[in-house]
Amino acid sequence: MGTTITNNPPRPEPKALASALEQLAARFGNRLITSQAVREQHGHTTTWIVNQPPDGVVMAQETADIQDVVRICARNGVPVIPFGTGTSLEGQVNAPAGGISIDLRDMNKVLAVHAEDLDCVIQPGVTRKALNEHLRDQGLFFPIDPGADASLGGMASTRASGTNAVRYGTMRDSVLALKVVRGDGEIITTGTRAKKSSAGYDLTHLFVGAEGTLGIISELTIRLRGIPETIAAGAVSFVSVHGACQAVILAIQTGIPVARIELLNAAQVKACNAYSKLTLPETPLLLMEFHGSEIEVAEQSKAFGEIAKDCGGGDFSWTTKPEDRTKLWQARHDAYWSVKALRPGDSIGVVATDVCVPISRLADCVSETEEDLKRLNLLSPIVGHVGDGNFHCSLVCDTNDADEMARGEEFMHRLVERAQAMDGTCTGEHGIGQGKQKYLKAELGPEALDAMRALKKALDPQNIFNPGKIVPEA
Repeated sequence: MGTTITNNPPRPEPKALASALEQLAARFGNRLITSQAVREQHGHTTTWIVNQPPDGVVMAQETADIQDVVRICARNGVPVIPFGTGTSLEGQVNAPAGGISIDLRDMNKVLAVHAEDLDCVIQPGVTRKALNEHLRDQGLFFPIDPGADASLGGMASTRASGTNAVRYGTMRDSVLALKVVRGDGEIITTGTRAKKSSAGYDLTHLFVGAEGTLGIISELTIRLRGIPETIAAGAVSFVSVHGACQAVILAIQTGIPVARIELLNAAQVKACNAYSKLTLPETPLLLMEFHGSEIEVAEQSKAFGEIAKDCGGGDFSWTTKPEDRTKLWQARHDAYWSVKALRPGDSIGVVATDVCVPISRLADCVSETEEDLKRLNLLSPIVGHVGDGNFHCSLVCDTNDADEMARGEEFMHRLVERAQAMDGTCTGEHGIGQGKQKYLKAELGPEALDAMRALKKALDPQNIFNPGKIVPEA
């Protein structure tokens, strides 16, 4: 059982699709793959949305490959869906109208590093871990960390965020310029390496978060940071989620420069203990990280410890040992798998969904969400990048149990409505894709959707770039 999506654009004519596949085979040989298994791998698998595979997959190795795929598909009216590592969570890589998936994983070169300017130029298939490994010897790192080892092109396309966002921002803040293949196969250059510009429309940030619906990113210029002198990680347990959230709010409002601040509710701590072999108290928990000099980190940790105590927190223990920090953060990054292990079974599904609210409403939003889960008798551990008001629910349901699935759908709908009623958003970092199109009108209004449709039509008049995503049908 899967969630059915109603915004399904028309498929290309069979003759046109056959012609496109024939031309792609002539151009790419065995780099065009049409086996059922590979096509399904390039549809969505980490969601309740049904898998909608493309008709073929092209393994791109250079920008010219992307251009040729787009040109062939444009001539035949065949959709094109970019694929990074497939970690998106709202159906972004599904192919509701069929078409060709362009797999960009082999475009994984770091083209240039400008250490003195704190930026680099990369291909879209470079993953965040590979980039940081490449940069380490130069004392630099790329701070955006969504958990999964996602590709930088995919992270830009979904406007990804992560655990470091409270200090370093999101992909929106980290991309200086892009090269994008447009609908006729030509390339748009959206900016330069300059740290600021007022030259014309901000095309860079038009494509950041566009989820491949306006063009395909072929190159990125991104900001880098210096590796901090000292990094300290710590953990503190609380009696209640409300107290933990209040500590976060006070820490941010008093200006403590926290690098990471993650909330795990009691259910999530229990899951992490079981999966990652930890012995944390099974009450709401905050995981923290501070960056700076040795003195700065000590001062920041002490200041937060006092705030935590005032909000009902226990002792704040922190460490600068890399192995201890790694153990804590790996457990956090394995949160999805720890939840999945709570209820094994072929029919058991886990869907991760997120919302984001102004920091002042965080405690209320999380507390009311927990009350909803109790009322609906559902299991959904909560974890979040709460330093910027963003949290995630990993809802576990038996997909063969219609009543439980209905309660799950009600919960997710109420979660979004609650966040929007608090002047928040239906998604802080997962994106819209297919799954959250129905919430855009309430959040932004019909005029904004009309503007989005006008942009889409202007840049993609044939509607071949990732159709059926983001903007709902009029």
